[in-house]
Amino acid sequence: MAIKTWITGARVRTLPLAIAPILLGSAVASTIDRFHLVLSLLALAVALLLQIGVNYANDYSDGIRGTDSERVGPTRITGAGLARPAAVKRAAFISFGLAALAGLTIVLLTQQWWLIAIGLAAIVAAWFYTGGKQPYGYHGLGELAVFVFFGLVATIGTNFIQTQLIDPLAVLLGATFGLYASAVLMVNNIRDIETDSKAGKRTLAVMLGYKPSKTLFLLFIWLPVAINLLLVLFYPATILGLLNLLLLLPITLIIMESRRSGELITALKLTSLAGLGFAALVGLGIYLVSFF
Repeated sequence: MAIKTWITGARVRTLPLAIAPILLGSAVASTIDRFHLVLSLLALAVALLLQIGVNYANDYSDGIRGTDSERVGPTRITGAGLARPAAVKRAAFISFGLAALAGLTIVLLTQQWWLIAIGLAAIVAAWFYTGGKQPYGYHGLGELAVFVFFGLVATIGTNFIQTQLIDPLAVLLGATFGLYASAVLMVNNIRDIETDSKAGKRTLAVMLGYKPSKTLFLLFIWLPVAINLLLVLFYPATILGLLNLLLLLPITLIIMESRRSGELITALKLTSLAGLGFAALVGLGIYLVSFF
């Protein structure tokens, strides 16, 4: 099978959202001179492999249910018949297994054995988002899971393995990025309201409807600005994150004026960029202050 097919299934464009919380957590560790390159890279490996795994898992689970038969967005290799379902499922679990190995290495280096439970919870959440008989992603809980695991757990966890501390800055940055990550999922699901509704996939967007979902999305992208303004009072280096306003304004305009699902593809791309941009800008500000 062509390598291009597996790259398509891995959905590499989503990977920056896995990188962002690692940048933030490591940046916070640098504020007390605890940055650890090896642990940061291992955390990055865990995040990337989990993201790839969940992408394959979603591809497989949605594909066998027929949810992806009328997609507006990127191609899904199971639904499009480009790969056998069993092979896609195997790719998901290989990715989860490799993530677990990287995670166990972190546990061995830090001697924080309780982190195994966090890792198992992350893998279970990744699979049951669309997998199993009652996937929680089909019951409006996707955004909550993304906020918790992509935001709080990834950021606080990356910081903790390097510092053995729960830093308030890591908590606030994790919550802020979690909102951006939730916004990415929300706009993706708003785009797919019609097809998901037909397929019986009751995402939060399907449950709320088009207009309320757009309102919630706007809350997801503007609440981080409020948190950022608060952070600046105590951590001036985070002021760079406010440059994200240059992206949030056009995103807001697109969302408010959109009438068709296809119009939201640009908003989805810009929202992903906003999440990564926030992490990169704030991380840069913190690193500059820490090292200079």
